[in-house]
Amino acid sequence: MAVSQFSPALHAPAHPMANPGFGKRCAPDEEPRRKGDFAHLPKREAAIAAYIDRLPEGADISVKTLARELADYGQCAVGTALNRLSEAGHLRRVRQAVCEGEEVRWVFRTFFTRTPRADAWWNAYLCDHVPTSGYADAAAAPEPDVQGHDALARLGRREPRLALSAAECQALAPLAGEWFRRGATETQLALAITLLLPDPVKHPYGFVRSRLEAKLPPLPPPPVTGTYVMECTDCGAPGTPGSLPGGLCRVCRSEPRVPDRPEDGLPTEVVRGKAARLRDTVRAYRFRPPSQR
Repeated sequence: MAVSQFSPALHAPAHPMANPGFGKRCAPDEEPRRKGDFAHLPKREAAIAAYIDRLPEGADISVKTLARELADYGQCAVGTALNRLSEAGHLRRVRQAVCEGEEVRWVFRTFFTRTPRADAWWNAYLCDHVPTSGYADAAAAPEPDVQGHDALARLGRREPRLALSAAECQALAPLAGEWFRRGATETQLALAITLLLPDPVKHPYGFVRSRLEAKLPPLPPPPVTGTYVMECTDCGAPGTPGSLPGGLCRVCRSEPRVPDRPEDGLPTEVVRGKAARLRDTVRAYRFRPPSQR
């Protein structure tokens, strides 16, 4: 008996991911997904929002990529839909400075939430002021000088030759605290002091002070001011959250929208009329004398 060979159906390729650090970001505290999440939106915007909502973190949701993946809509339609999703509170585009060593690079992200948010919520969230309700506040870190004093007091347990008195630890606490202000850890401080010790160590206080001064870490790079720089969803112009209500700049809010073309195309009588005129033009040109062409 012949056996039919069935090949499994090919799965549609996964939606493209953006470069690491870019792409879609989910806003916090979203409500559970349910039917009708985007029922308040027009049909096209609801369809695009539902598609974006199902995408994972880091997915490429630029206009070009969405238009390529959504065969029913072109770039103009997708761009208009994203603007309306931004106005409805579902979407915000931002750029963020990321420190990589001594260099700072900008990454571009799009925050999306199935739960629509007001401008005030977005302003607070993008300014890093959203409270983390339900979680206890993290314990405050001790003062750097206190950390330095405690690290020096524990130094004698690691290396008995460097045991210091309470008064000596108190005197060196500001110098050791500067290590912590510059981002060092207690392990780094201890290793810098105890590595390759001479034998014997005649004056522990002077030796520890000398090493704390000689091996002091460099100053850290200046912090980047601001958490996010919001962008206009339409034109990409940067601005503060307060200057981009609805995620759109003043120019994009004031420009009249180009009406969308009807999905069913032009009326039949218009198409027939255009075709008839075109045929008449071709027929008249064909029967002209060569000298009049």
